[in-house]
Amino acid sequence: MLRNISYIVLLCLLSSSCAKETNETRVERLQIMEVPPGFPEVDHSVGNEFTIERWDLGKKLFYDPILSKDGSISCASCHDPKLSFSDNKDFSLGVNELLGTRNAPSLANVAYHPYYTREGGVPTLEQQILVPIQEHNEFNNNIILIADTLLTINEYVEMSIIAYNQEPNAFVITRALSQFERSMISGQSSYDLEYHYAIENSMSDAAVRGKQLFESSRLACSSCHGGFNFTNYAFENNGLYLDYADEGRARLTQNPNDIALFKVPSLRNIALTGPYMHDGSIETLSEVIEHYSSGGKAHVHKSDLIQPLNLTSIEKSDLITFLESLTDQYFVTNNNLSGD
Repeated sequence: MLRNISYIVLLCLLSSSCAKETNETRVERLQIMEVPPGFPEVDHSVGNEFTIERWDLGKKLFYDPILSKDGSISCASCHDPKLSFSDNKDFSLGVNELLGTRNAPSLANVAYHPYYTREGGVPTLEQQILVPIQEHNEFNNNIILIADTLLTINEYVEMSIIAYNQEPNAFVITRALSQFERSMISGQSSYDLEYHYAIENSMSDAAVRGKQLFESSRLACSSCHGGFNFTNYAFENNGLYLDYADEGRARLTQNPNDIALFKVPSLRNIALTGPYMHDGSIETLSEVIEHYSSGGKAHVHKSDLIQPLNLTSIEKSDLITFLESLTDQYFVTNNNLSGD
């Protein structure tokens, strides 16, 4: 009985404190889930529909190193908002400065992915939250132990109750973090302004030429990197190596035909997310273009679309300029998403 009474008092206090937030501020924060032109609506999971209170809790957790076993790193340690929620390392450092096993991907538009990890073995964003938490080379933690720690912190208990009507637990942690990550919507690049917002001259002539080349049948880049998010989410091999240390999708399926296949990444904000490839082995966009122009290595599972392109220096430059036009400066400087 006393516990229930304390919950009622707590909710009243929270309601009172929330009332101090101005209408203008709340409206601005509600706009974080606005969908850009050409984008589908975000599909929130049942029981985890969007609210500002859930989003606030998820954001706080995202930037808190309390999720890692030794309190040394947070989600943002490997997913920097200024780098489109990726990082600039081949492999990110986890607890005890252990190296991760794959290059950290951007979280931009992660709400639209049909599955997660580079082999596609995780079906929902809520479930994906568990991957870095339990990975030995990342947080190396247990979500039950994290919940126990959060229960000792009044602020987390208060935020959890008002957001989900329950104390911190595995459900709350995974749902709140996925709420915040679903708000990482990037769709205001120069490319978007030109073609989706109809603001003329948002892209340079070189970028337009690069776009035309990118979409041409000769290069067929858009066969894999098409759609509003510049990916078809398929599993492909791009001829990076003859022999791969990482089994790729076969790690999940145990199917030899899936060896060295990886989920096609989005190209949004690609100029900010180097180094590139699943292992961060290519440093610059220029080197990426050189790789595809060469046709790659003759791996047995290399996609038939990867063929020598014999690009000229001008074509290479135009392609890079187009890829740079996919950078969304509003997204990477949005204070709503920043931990500052």
